[in-house]
Amino acid sequence: MTPTATYRLQLQPDFPFPAAARVVPYLAALGVSHLHLSPVLEAVPGSAHGYDVTDHSAVRAELGGEEGLRKLAARAREYGLGIVLDIVPNHMAASPRHNTALREVLRDGPDSPYARWFDIDWAAGGGKVLLPVLPGPVGDELGALRVEDGELCHGAELRFPLAPGTERLPLPALLDAQHYRLAWWRLARTELNYRRFFTVSELIGLRVEDPEVFDATHAKILELVRDGVVEGLRVDHPDGLADPEAYLRRLNEATGGCWTVVEKILTADEVLPAGWPVAGTTGYDALRHIDGVFTDPAGAAALERRYREIAAPVGDRGGYWPGTVRRAAYKVLFHELAAETDALVRTAERVCAADPALRDHAPWALRTAVRELLVRVPVYRPYVTAGGPCPEAAEAAVPEEAVRQAKAVFTVEREATAVDVVRELALGRLGPGPDRAAFCARFAQTASALRAKSVEDTAFYRYVPLLSANEVGGDPGEPAVSPERFHAYCLRLARDWPATGTVLTTHDTKRSADVRAGIAVLSQCPERWDELLDQVAEVTAATGAPAPDPQVAWQAWQTAVGFTPASDGSLPEGARMVPALLKSVREAGLHTSWTEPDPLYERAVTDFVEAGPAGQARRTVAEFNRALAPYVRAGALGAALVQLTMPGVPDLYQGTEREYVALVDPDNRRPFRTGPPDDRTVVTTAALRLRRERPGVFGESGTYTPLPATGPAAAHCLAFARTGKVVTVVTRLPYGLERAGGWGATELELPAGRWRDVLTGSEVSGTVRLGELLAGLPVALLSAV
Repeated sequence: MTPTATYRLQLQPDFPFPAAARVVPYLAALGVSHLHLSPVLEAVPGSAHGYDVTDHSAVRAELGGEEGLRKLAARAREYGLGIVLDIVPNHMAASPRHNTALREVLRDGPDSPYARWFDIDWAAGGGKVLLPVLPGPVGDELGALRVEDGELCHGAELRFPLAPGTERLPLPALLDAQHYRLAWWRLARTELNYRRFFTVSELIGLRVEDPEVFDATHAKILELVRDGVVEGLRVDHPDGLADPEAYLRRLNEATGGCWTVVEKILTADEVLPAGWPVAGTTGYDALRHIDGVFTDPAGAAALERRYREIAAPVGDRGGYWPGTVRRAAYKVLFHELAAETDALVRTAERVCAADPALRDHAPWALRTAVRELLVRVPVYRPYVTAGGPCPEAAEAAVPEEAVRQAKAVFTVEREATAVDVVRELALGRLGPGPDRAAFCARFAQTASALRAKSVEDTAFYRYVPLLSANEVGGDPGEPAVSPERFHAYCLRLARDWPATGTVLTTHDTKRSADVRAGIAVLSQCPERWDELLDQVAEVTAATGAPAPDPQVAWQAWQTAVGFTPASDGSLPEGARMVPALLKSVREAGLHTSWTEPDPLYERAVTDFVEAGPAGQARRTVAEFNRALAPYVRAGALGAALVQLTMPGVPDLYQGTEREYVALVDPDNRRPFRTGPPDDRTVVTTAALRLRRERPGVFGESGTYTPLPATGPAAAHCLAFARTGKVVTVVTRLPYGLERAGGWGATELELPAGRWRDVLTGSEVSGTVRLGELLAGLPVALLSAV
């Protein structure tokens, strides 16, 4: 069953299944068709997100166990709701204390039946799995290691199994006798010999391409689908898998074709592979287009110029987007992903050593070729298997221009042919075979990790002229989307992926939609931003806690604009900015980082934010926001209504049916609480109920028709019809609209018939004046009478 709309609930010990069951009546009244639950399988105790799965055969006890989940499903069915479940096929927790499968591998080594579950390079580790878990070098930690109850222990939390018969050995011999090597955590980036999730060593990659592993890790999920407990799936991070399409085909067959969306980030004009048997993506591509159509391109360009003048970042360290992305990619590849690069090079060496025609490609040349091609992959990864067909989209993932640039790094032209070898391996064009297949898969997996870490988690925190554009799937270098481009995107969705997911806020967004709307309005009035910076400069000077650098100051003040309530500058939410800004500067890695923190710099950031943006300047920012509140409201309501009525299945994140102000996790993963309704609730409820009452209008057979306005302010109107029965009209860039004198004689020709605005109750037909249609609200939702 295809949902009409889903509602995401973040389950955690503080918000388990019984708590979710209590809000079912409220969510049903909103008009959604399905609850969208975060992962529910057994996870590390206390986990607030559930992506660190420890046992695929059991529903998490901390949430209420399987009985609690089935009771929630029954309660949901009473109110006509189904359940969509977030599943995690790519990885699980690398915690031997809680992960039984990993524990068996550590105890029995490569002979364990569970060894095939994980991508472990036993040869690279000398027959051992590196476990980078110790707080210091192993020599310093020997005194803290002990054998207790048949386990090797360190402190209260770290416990490891022992190989049979080794319990009574003296400590040095005991350590040598294990199938693992305990090591200082800092060795993970260079010595790790298991595949992980991005750069998170606490999450070990799964080999679901193995049918036995797929069956074992999906049995419980498939049982829940067969029993009708679960009606749809969200697949987390399919780009981490060796062969996403093969996995999705197996999943589709096993579930009988239930509605499934994938967390796939599409870059620029990239489209989802047509052969994937899914309904579409989770919706970050929709988020990028919606945010972009409410961003003023001229003002965004002006902000970019002022950013370079005031923040004065170095060109490839935040000054220019392409250079910033490239430098970040090199940084991540040489540091955080060094172990992954080494694994690729070792595999390429084996391929070349086995083929006389390739034998003279030196290891250093292969390493250079791997690095130089990886940093130039313009999308998350190619989709190809060794020996299989190489579609045009896969070739575009490792383009000829990337090859040309990579070769330019070499001094000797003939040595540069190593680049050709690596490209052919990456595209699967050197034929089948274990090492060729391994390289092809791991190159793609590493490319996706590199893209995520270098763009989303590094460049987004370095290049900050307009923070609202720095969102997953976004393009900070081109933040604005024209109405024509938006309509073209929606027409493509309606034709190719009508049941895809759409989102505005998720558990992974760096700023909620309301925070982004508050920041995006700056693109409409860059001169007002200049005035605010002058005002807060005076306040900052008085606090005695200046910003440690102008780049972080720019970012902090934009965060304050999006996050400070316009109603009262003294509200305590300001303190939540400190951890968000600290995370930002650590991710940026320009002055401090997670692994090499600079306490003095971080103290300066904390003092500045607490004294200024979250302190004495709060009222100044609140006054600024009060002046811009009508324009922010128009943008936020417009974005919400567009998401709810455009092609696709809208997913509402918990709390976003009303104004929802949140920063990056963990701020946006707090337990769900209901709140008082506001005008967002009115718009949301009206749109959701319309979707529920008229599923054919918005469903897979529904159509999308752009409706152009005419007149002097036509560019400020975004309107479209769905299947000739529902019309959405929203205001774009209202600040400029008001400065130009309002709607004036601007008109919109409606499709034939009479229409009722379900938000106001008024009826219209024919050609309407937009000034009259949008007199009460900056948006209208018209339903055919």
